[in-house]
Amino acid sequence: MKKMGKKRIAMIGHKRIPSREGGVEIVVEELATRLVAQGNIVTVYNRNGHHVSGKEFDGERLKNYKGVILKYVPTIDHAGLAAVSSSIIATICAAFGKYDIVHFHAEGPSFMCWLPKIMGKKIIVTIHGLDHEREKWGKFAKKYIMMGEHSAVKYADDIIVLSCGVQKYFERVYNRDTVFIPNGVERPSISEINQINIKWGLEKDSYILYLGRIVPEKGLKNLIIAFKNIKTEKKLVIAGGASGTENYVRELMNLAKDDNRIIFTGFVQGQILKELYSNCYIYTLPSKLEGMPLSLLEAMSYGNCCLVSSIKECTEVVEDKAVIFENDNMNDLRVKLQELCDDIGMVNTYRKQSRDFICSKYNWNDVVEQTLKLYQD
Repeated sequence: MKKMGKKRIAMIGHKRIPSREGGVEIVVEELATRLVAQGNIVTVYNRNGHHVSGKEFDGERLKNYKGVILKYVPTIDHAGLAAVSSSIIATICAAFGKYDIVHFHAEGPSFMCWLPKIMGKKIIVTIHGLDHEREKWGKFAKKYIMMGEHSAVKYADDIIVLSCGVQKYFERVYNRDTVFIPNGVERPSISEINQINIKWGLEKDSYILYLGRIVPEKGLKNLIIAFKNIKTEKKLVIAGGASGTENYVRELMNLAKDDNRIIFTGFVQGQILKELYSNCYIYTLPSKLEGMPLSLLEAMSYGNCCLVSSIKECTEVVEDKAVIFENDNMNDLRVKLQELCDDIGMVNTYRKQSRDFICSKYNWNDVVEQTLKLYQD
């Protein structure tokens, strides 16, 4: 990769790194560590609260991670206020810090991007998805997120989007040009079953996997109902933690309680996550709303057959290398699940295509190179 002039960069808007609390955290970690490897100085402003899935997942409070400087800002550790409080304080710190670029991640945190702008910093905003459309947010949160979107449109030097659909949204609503830079993925090593057999009795090809945050827009209610109405001995593993959506998680668990084939693992990471991806029969993402689904890229990078909803953010990723069902159509989801459970030949056909396809299409080094060009312009 061609090296460019050293830049001093601040990143704001994630929860914390290193962490897998959501896609934003993965993107910030991958981007920041690679930018440092290119000779840049990167500071990320972490929240000071607990892990979104519970304090038992809190990691060590590091000051430096793979060369990235980690700073922690005061955070009101309460749903709806954590992102607001941490991003406002982080922005004030960055505005008066010695940075060339302040890179905001997500719409809400961009509300304050005008401040470092008037202090002479270059402002980059990455829109990870249209967050105001997410069901979990109340009226105040949605209004704040929209103000962040407006602020990004007005003050950002460049706006990065992760999908063509979001790019068209900014053209239509704001007549604002954006830069399409999708997420990346690395080719992982495949892990044999060990821990997931001990914890949940899972064997290779014995389960259908969903792995991601447990939030309404992921379409998990439809998935559970559709799965309960197919004939299979395979299990449905729902792996992931709540994201300020504990009541929704309880609703799903209550819906699934009369079917012992359905397993909720809670938040997963590390070796367990690798084993789940490596050994599932199929991976499914029934989302109604996405930015760019990193879990889908990861699932395909492990060579999985994937079943996804027909939203553009999914179909743009998979093209013809996965099975697609009509978005929010529970019956179509049920039919496709049954077809795949009954046809190992079809599953193996998609498996053979997915790994090489996704790893060649999406590459983190390409993401960093394109981002650096924006920093340099």
